[in-house]
Amino acid sequence: MKVVGIDPGTAACGYGIVHESEGRLRVLGHGVWTTRPRTPIELRLKTIFDGVGALIAEHEPDAVVLEESFVGVDARTALSVGQARGAVLVACAAVGVACAEYAPARVKQTVCGYGRADKEQVARMVSVLLGSRERMPHHASDALAVALCHVLGSPLMKVTA
Repeated sequence: MKVVGIDPGTAACGYGIVHESEGRLRVLGHGVWTTRPRTPIELRLKTIFDGVGALIAEHEPDAVVLEESFVGVDARTALSVGQARGAVLVACAAVGVACAEYAPARVKQTVCGYGRADKEQVARMVSVLLGSRERMPHHASDALAVALCHVLGSPLMKVTA
């Protein structure tokens, strides 16, 4: 199974590709698309849309997965994340790739064993699970974490996602 994980955002959108075969996990790539605040929003969203499309074309994943939106106290941030999520979902729909979404607590529970783990704990466990010593940006490790959640989760969890 090959899964692309996305940590959506318009300023920084993380991605990570995980491949699971016969119980072995491998990271195929990760990174962060960044856009400048003064760039028009439509161009920022196009960067994400094009980036997701390129990942799908290159890796031919079984699924693209995202964290569900966390709506905190900042409505502007929630709107921005929602727009980025929309760009990802449309990029997937355009080529017929399945999408799944997981709550942040479910991702943390699956990867760390604790649903309220902080970003450092998530990053460390992602590195451990993927056998990587590489220090990666939090957006990339968050994207890999959601991909791992999909790969490692039970089949029933995938049906309810």
